[in-house]
Amino acid sequence: MPIHSSVLELIADTPIVKAQRLATGVCELYFKLENQNPGGSIKDRIGMSMIDAAEKRGDIAPGVTLVEGTAGNTGIGLALVARQKGYKLILVVPDKMSREKIFNLKAMGAEVVLTRSDVAKGHPDYYQDLAARIATETPGAYFINQFGNPDNPAAHEFGTGPEILRQMAEVGGLDAIVFGCGSSGTMTGLSRCFAEHAPNVELILADPVGSILAEYINEGTLSEKSASWMVEGIGEDFLPAISDFTRVKQAYAVTDKESFLAARELLEQEGILGGSSTGTLLHAALQYCRAQAVPKKVLMFVCDTGNKYLSKMYNDYWMLDNGFLERQPHGDLRDLIVRQYSQRDTVVVGPNDLLVTAYQRMKLYEISQLPVMEDEKIIGILDESDVLLHVYGDEARFRDPVSTAMVSKLDILDVKSPVESLLPVFDRGHVAIVVDGDQFLGLITRIDLLNYLRRRVQ
Repeated sequence: MPIHSSVLELIADTPIVKAQRLATGVCELYFKLENQNPGGSIKDRIGMSMIDAAEKRGDIAPGVTLVEGTAGNTGIGLALVARQKGYKLILVVPDKMSREKIFNLKAMGAEVVLTRSDVAKGHPDYYQDLAARIATETPGAYFINQFGNPDNPAAHEFGTGPEILRQMAEVGGLDAIVFGCGSSGTMTGLSRCFAEHAPNVELILADPVGSILAEYINEGTLSEKSASWMVEGIGEDFLPAISDFTRVKQAYAVTDKESFLAARELLEQEGILGGSSTGTLLHAALQYCRAQAVPKKVLMFVCDTGNKYLSKMYNDYWMLDNGFLERQPHGDLRDLIVRQYSQRDTVVVGPNDLLVTAYQRMKLYEISQLPVMEDEKIIGILDESDVLLHVYGDEARFRDPVSTAMVSKLDILDVKSPVESLLPVFDRGHVAIVVDGDQFLGLITRIDLLNYLRRRVQ
C-alpha cells in the first residue's frame, strides 16, 4: 500500500462488503463502509469538498474562522479537514449528540456550542439558525451552511456515485441503493450521478419516525409538524435548499427502537460496527430486500462507526432505561432494577475495601452509590457524599476501609412492596434497597423510577 503524506488522502475509496448472515430474501445486500473514512463517517467527503471548493474560490484562507451547525458527523469531517488546513472551527450541535462525538470534536480542536434539540427551524436556538447568527456576529467568519451549499452534493455526484458504480460493476452492477437524508447532500449528489450514468438504479430513503421526509416521498405531502427522534444525523423537519427528491420513489419510516436493534444485529451477524443511522438504513434495506420477488443487488451505507455510540445504543443499560430492550416482567419492584445483583450487574464494594477503591468504582461506572456486601448480604450503603464528608480535610483517609464511612441504617423494601413505597425513601434523599427475604436484589434510584414511568407512557 502507498505511503500517504496526509490523513486527508485517506478520505473516500471505502470498501464494500457483501452480507453473509442476514436474511435478505432473494436479494444480495452490500455494505458501503463509510465508517472506514479517517473521521469515521461519510461526512468526511463533504468536509473536504466544502472547504476545498471555498479555498479555490478564494472565499477562505488559513486563519479564517469556519462556523457550522451540525446534528451529526459533518462536524467531525469539518474538524478533521479544518485542523489539517489551519482553520479555527466553531460548531453548534444539538444536545442529543452522543458524548463520544462531542469528545471527538473537542479533541480535534473545534469549539463546540451546545444548543437545544427540542426546537424547530426558525427558533433562535435551533442549531442551524444559531450557527448562522454566530457566523454573522464573528468578524471574518465563513458560514459553511451544509444545508444550502452546492459543494455538499457535488462531493457525491462526482466522488461517491462514480466510486460505487465502479465497485459494483465487479459483481454485475447495482439495482437499488438505500440511504438516509440529513442535509440531503448524499441523496441529491447520488441522484444526479445515477440519472446520467445508471438511470435504472432505484433510490430508497430510510427515514426516522418523526421526520417529515418519508411522508413527503410516499404521499407527496409536506407536513409542517415533526416529532423528535434519537437516531443521529438523518431525518429533517424541513426540505434543505440543496435537496432534490425527484428520483426517490420509495421511503421507509423506521422507529428509534428498530434502528438501534438493527445496528446491534449488524454487529452481531456481520461483524460491522455501525452508528445509529446505519441501523435505520439496515432496517429499511432488509424490508426492501424481503419485499422483492426477483433478485436484486442492493447497496446501503454504513454511514459512520459505532464507536461514537458505545454509551448509547451499544450500552445495554441505556437501552433498558429507554425501553429499547425488553426483559421479562415480574410485576414487582424487580421491574425497576436496572443493574440486578443476581446477574452480577450491580457494582458493589466490600466493608474492608479502601475508600479510594470505592471512589474509583463510582468514577468508572458513573454511579453515585455502592452497596456494601459481606457474604452475599448487604450490610451498608456508601454514596459519594459519605466519601466526601469522611475525607474532607484529611485526604489520607481515602486509605480508610469502607466500613468507616458507610451508612448501616438502610431503607430496605420487600420486592412485593408497591411502587408508591419508593417515594418516602426518595423524599429522605436515600436510595431504595430491594430484597426478597434475605436475598439482595438491587438498588432503585430516582432516575430508575422516572425511566420506569416513561416506559409505561411509551
